[in-house]
Amino acid sequence: MQDLLARMTVEEKVGQLSTLLGWEMYQKDERRVDISAAGKKAIDERHIGALWATLRADPWTKKTLKTGLNPLQAAEATNALQKYAVEHTRLHIPLLLAEECPHGHMAIGTTVFPTSIGQSSTWDPALIRRMASVIASEARVQGTHIGYGPVLDLAREPRWSRVEETYGEDPVLNGQMGAAMVQGFQGTSLKSGLNVVSTLKHFTAYGVPEGGHNGGSISPGYRELNQSFLPPFRAAVKAGALSVMTAYNSIDGVPCSASEWLLTDVLRKQWGFQGFTVSDLGSISGLVGSHHVAATPAEAAALALNAGLDNDLSGYGYDKALLAAHQQKLVSMEALDRAVSRVLRVKFDLGLFENPYVDPKKATKLVRNPAHVQLARQVAQESIVLLKNEKNLLPLAKTLQRLAVIGPNADNIYNQLGDYTAPQPESNIVTVLEGIRAQVSPATQIFYAKGCAIRDTTDANIAEAVAAARRAQVAVVVLGGSSARDFQTDYQSTGAATVTAAKGGQPLSDMESGEGYDRATLDLLGKQQELLQAVVATGTPVVVVLIKGRPLNLNWMAAHVPAMLDAWYPGQEGGHAVADVLFGDYNPAGRLPISVPRHVGQLPVYYNAKRPAKHDYVETSAKPLYSFGHGLSYSKFEYSTLRVSTAEHSGPCR
Repeated sequence: MQDLLARMTVEEKVGQLSTLLGWEMYQKDERRVDISAAGKKAIDERHIGALWATLRADPWTKKTLKTGLNPLQAAEATNALQKYAVEHTRLHIPLLLAEECPHGHMAIGTTVFPTSIGQSSTWDPALIRRMASVIASEARVQGTHIGYGPVLDLAREPRWSRVEETYGEDPVLNGQMGAAMVQGFQGTSLKSGLNVVSTLKHFTAYGVPEGGHNGGSISPGYRELNQSFLPPFRAAVKAGALSVMTAYNSIDGVPCSASEWLLTDVLRKQWGFQGFTVSDLGSISGLVGSHHVAATPAEAAALALNAGLDNDLSGYGYDKALLAAHQQKLVSMEALDRAVSRVLRVKFDLGLFENPYVDPKKATKLVRNPAHVQLARQVAQESIVLLKNEKNLLPLAKTLQRLAVIGPNADNIYNQLGDYTAPQPESNIVTVLEGIRAQVSPATQIFYAKGCAIRDTTDANIAEAVAAARRAQVAVVVLGGSSARDFQTDYQSTGAATVTAAKGGQPLSDMESGEGYDRATLDLLGKQQELLQAVVATGTPVVVVLIKGRPLNLNWMAAHVPAMLDAWYPGQEGGHAVADVLFGDYNPAGRLPISVPRHVGQLPVYYNAKRPAKHDYVETSAKPLYSFGHGLSYSKFEYSTLRVSTAEHSGPCR
């Protein structure tokens, strides 16, 4: 590596630190997939070292099932990119290809698992490690080398839009889940052809922004940082993580992307981190435009690189700005070589210089195979939390004669999948309605009614839902939220969604969660509460199934609905998993990884808050409605004829 570094020009070194947006770097027609003119230009003129989200498909990238890439085409595309980089550059340096992989590789045709908040509800690190190894294998056989994930932000602000991406409020649980993801992603050898480098997000304290505003500032003390926010990252670094992404926020006025204390003192000197750091998208330029701690792009690049930020996700944070910083003597050659060597070391660790290519046929066979689909069902099963089960209404009998399935999330594939999910063929996803139909007796009559949307109030048919409930012996009402992006949504340059009003008479999208969709309240939106109250008023026993990405206000339903399941965003097999629990084929064992508040006015509310203990408000209790760790099951326990034996012990107390 030192020999390679010595032969590189300054421009080539700077290029190795640029990770550009990748989905414009390939072109596709009916016959083949190849590198695009934009891809050739980036390699030829900017000497780029990495691409991000090359295989990503979603409304932001404008890649659909038709215009995006299936696994075979994805492998062909990454091979074409690597071939050009290796054969048309002076030093034949291969590319690093990074992808979003939090609950499945965010590409067409891959396996979609529950989002992270559901993963942590399993409290099963061994299972999550297995899941991560599957995600890694599906990504690597398509040509990916780096998987972005896990997200290790503590979720102590449920109004924040990205709670679904986290493992909840507890540092220990976060650390255990994060370490499991790292071990599953990276395996025992990055040269296996089935493993990827794990990128930890977001370093650090990103998940508790003031007012719940995504990317907002926070003001923790250094004791709180060390006791709560840093331990999950430390656990994942000790598990071997080789990449860390900086957060958008500042801490005590110092942006994370320019914090030498975080990126050098803590990460490297204290923890012994051996990988490379990468900015979040646009966070280096944000030192000028958002944080105002640098006057020019060159000053921003110098602040970041000198602090220990190695790689630029965007391609415009370093690039020309870093070259200018070097020319202005704001960045030394020693500092530049240090960052480049960290990136190159990972390329060597992955074996890319020996073999930068993948076998497209292998991608076709491995991605979303039956074993992976079955694992997605298992993770979804274990993630479901039984919040309430009055008079043992659950499990339901499969021989019910008449069953109503009601609600905006009962039969909506995208509302079930969470953010960072690619477009999906409908045949790949099992909704709750479909899962129930597959479980009950052929003689059971199922009455389905959507009732209303998640947010939009212009087109509701609550009367139809009421009629369905009145005809049924039990009504399953599926409510909650959605992170489903659509092609009418506007997006920021970072990919976060912009909250906008409906356009041109179009109904509001269901999206009320997911990056950029921060909330002021936690109430059910649209006419969902009205729908639920109308169904409950029929007198038919009601089971509520919640599909959502954050804790919501459940006060009314907790008081009036006999049975409640929280399924979070359960992924592609969520419908089967919910039905497995509803009908008793799986005994629910999920436990809440985050507290459910009674009211936004009591926030923050998490179980290990600093003392002194809170006292009640005039209007309500200070305690959460459901505490961290809550979760019921169908099992019954009895304790009898208990005995306590004591034994005296002499000697000093320990």
